Amino acid sequence: GPVAETFRVIQGAVTEEHVRSTQGVFQFELSGDGGGTWYIDLKTEGGSAGFGKPPVTADVVMSMSSADFVKMFAERLKPFMAFMSGNYSILSNMMLTLSLEKML
Repeated sequence: GPVAETFRVIQGAVTEEHVRSTQGVFQFELSGDGGGTWYIDLKTEGGSAGFGKPPVTADVVMSMSSADFVKMFAERLKPFMAFMSGNYSILSNMMLTLSLEKML
């Protein structure tokens, strides 16, 4: 589905530079089609992304709908604007979350 495809693209786009510059692990709690727990690890060497819990403790946990997640990564929804409008919730470090937006 669209969520799995988005994570496949993210996995292919992760570089050592992203890991060096971000140093964060993002966990996504998605509702709706393709929902569940997904992660982007930009802290561990090589980085990774996929389904399930991250390999290390998440620095940022975001809860949102699968549809909004796909829109966000397709650049049809700006993460900061979605947060400000209440489309999703973030537990933890807002500055680290903004660094993820730069990677997009």
